[in-house]
Amino acid sequence: MDRTSVSWRGYWPAAPTPFTADGALDEQALRNVLRLYADQGVHGVLVNGTTGEWFAQRPAERRRVAELAVEVLGGSTPVVVGCTGYTPAEVIEFAEHARSIGADGALATPPPYAHLTPEEIVGFYEAVTEAVPLPWMIYNWPRGVAVDIDTATADRLADLPNVVAYKDSTGDELMAMATAEVVAGRVRTFGRFIHRRGMAFMLGVGGDGNIDGGGIGAPFAVPYYEAVWRGDRDEALRWSDLYGAMVAALVNPDYSAKFAHPTAQVKATMNLLGQPGGAVRPPLLDLTDPARLDALAAALDSLGLLRGSPTT
Repeated sequence: MDRTSVSWRGYWPAAPTPFTADGALDEQALRNVLRLYADQGVHGVLVNGTTGEWFAQRPAERRRVAELAVEVLGGSTPVVVGCTGYTPAEVIEFAEHARSIGADGALATPPPYAHLTPEEIVGFYEAVTEAVPLPWMIYNWPRGVAVDIDTATADRLADLPNVVAYKDSTGDELMAMATAEVVAGRVRTFGRFIHRRGMAFMLGVGGDGNIDGGGIGAPFAVPYYEAVWRGDRDEALRWSDLYGAMVAALVNPDYSAKFAHPTAQVKATMNLLGQPGGAVRPPLLDLTDPARLDALAAALDSLGLLRGSPTT
């Protein structure tokens, strides 16, 4: 397999996993979230990623979330299942389940906390991607893993037989561009491409899409990519500038959030927008401070999101 084995591109939300106020998995709310994404026309969906709070779910719940995603979106929107775990065996177990239910692919970061060396990172991905014959997306997430996959290591990972995509969330933008330049010809590359510099890089060098938390950016990012694909540069730039304003209002350069923990902020934002965000699950805390909620609402209102359509 390689990048030609899948059609993955464009804007994908990393879906939250809604929980009730007492901490239960809210299956109906999750169905509603997934239907919302289908209605927004997103180009793919990732479940059980960082925003999906994989770390706070029991194994049976992670499997159920994956099953619901395939049930609601399967055959119409690509579904990639986050399978991150602390050991290769754990990752393989979740990936095999994803394969068995008909998911389109699996994603994993390097194991958190272990702080792997480059050789260990390559060995880890060799083990899990060879064990389960699915299209695999590698996720470089140094904020959560404490290891930033460098360009030389990414180059080696792109040659693994079942690796078809690379999601890069490094805070080092120069390294991200260097990595994309090296791997984009072999694997689908997801990174920071929704801005003027990103569009120029994507069209001139390579790149395929963005995956961000919760789908808040869908009203800007879906039309951005569709304008890029049809060659409408002016329309693409207009949407990219609006998306950039949204990011500046809500997110810090290191992927932390302005008003709360990123996942708590995503869910609070969705709830303010009338979307089924639900509650977070411990150890995270919901955003409940009135002053911060008011500031978040003001930021959303400045973008036109509270009025039902983005500022144009």
